[in-house]
Amino acid sequence: MRFALLLCSLLISLSSFAQEKFPDGTPIPDWFRQNKVVDINSLGEKYNITDYGVINDSTLLQTNKIQAVIDKAAQQGGGVIIIPQGTYLTGALFFKPKTHLYLEKGATIKGSDDISNFPIVDTRIEGQSLKYFSALINANHVDGFTLSGQGTINGNGLRYWKSFWLRRAVNPKCTNMDEMRPRLVYISHSNNVQLSGVHLKDSPFWTTHIYKCNYMQLLNLRITAPAAPVKAPSSDAIDIDVCNNVLVKGCYMSVNDDAVALKGGKGPYADKDPNNGANTNIIIEDCTYGFCHSALTCGSESIHDRNIILRRITVDKANHLLWLKMRPDTPQKYEYILVENIKGNAKSFLYVKPWTQFFDLKGRKDVPMSYSEHVTMRNITFDCNIFFDVKKSDQYQLSNFTFENLNIKTRDAKCDKSLIRSFTWKNVKVNEE
Repeated sequence: MRFALLLCSLLISLSSFAQEKFPDGTPIPDWFRQNKVVDINSLGEKYNITDYGVINDSTLLQTNKIQAVIDKAAQQGGGVIIIPQGTYLTGALFFKPKTHLYLEKGATIKGSDDISNFPIVDTRIEGQSLKYFSALINANHVDGFTLSGQGTINGNGLRYWKSFWLRRAVNPKCTNMDEMRPRLVYISHSNNVQLSGVHLKDSPFWTTHIYKCNYMQLLNLRITAPAAPVKAPSSDAIDIDVCNNVLVKGCYMSVNDDAVALKGGKGPYADKDPNNGANTNIIIEDCTYGFCHSALTCGSESIHDRNIILRRITVDKANHLLWLKMRPDTPQKYEYILVENIKGNAKSFLYVKPWTQFFDLKGRKDVPMSYSEHVTMRNITFDCNIFFDVKKSDQYQLSNFTFENLNIKTRDAKCDKSLIRSFTWKNVKVNEE
């Protein structure tokens, strides 16, 4: 009898799990539950870099020697580049089809703080496809790529950060790209990719940028960059740019910008550019956040985000939980977003305002209309300074929002429900301190 009850309970649980759906009602594919870390023993021959003349030295630049190991592996049919215990200074590295990267415990890849060690390539940055500096770790058209292990990829960003803030002091209008600096990891045009286990730290610019990737898993990563004593400007933990089916699970993120930011293009005609596009079917779950600008941000370089889930996370000292950056010079649509089962604190619970930094209509006479709709925030216990940090604008429309099962402590409990068309509240408790 007891066995029968247990079996029945298990079947009900599995049935419920199998019926999970994205916010628009489409089923969540089983792929999102198949998130076991890839065994490097299944990936072919191992190439330990110290067997090929690379030495443990944090001051000696060894880019060419490390790249030669990657190239050798590719020429011989692929395999895993092993970084053993020690610190290895390098500029940009480019992984090839069927090659992988594994960092053993105590291993560190340290990025050069000289921008000349990062070639200018055709790439993607800040919602634009253009020539810019390569990242430290690059994989373009590398299906099945894995980056894993227990080691560290250190962007060595301090010199870049100081230079950025000096430039900004002289020219407050300088953009992020005006100060020359590399990203830490850039994966593009690749399918079935997995990043797992490693510590990604102190990136000079964005930390992990994925562009036009499908079926991408980021598992159990630790991603950090400081807010003090020198701020690490624009050190976003994860930037998802025109991607489909992405799982971010079990990660710790604490950076001096957005933790997870959805990108996709910017400008008055961004929706006409084939290099731009939507992010769809994105799940961020079971993660822990330290300081960041926002746990989840749509924008500012984003034109369409659909079926986005942020769930089962803990947030501590973020500026915002959910930030919808509504850019007046770009047509945007953020839809079917679910934020659920959250605990923690931030300055703002929901933050929706026009994003006008570097506003440029490029000659377009009208201001494109943007939309954010079908947004649900539920099952959340949260402390914040401002509960409803939303500004009215003729440039965007907000509709079909749902707040459900919220237990909020805040210094500012005001909520102008008229700013959202069709705004549903169910069991919402907002206690002003």
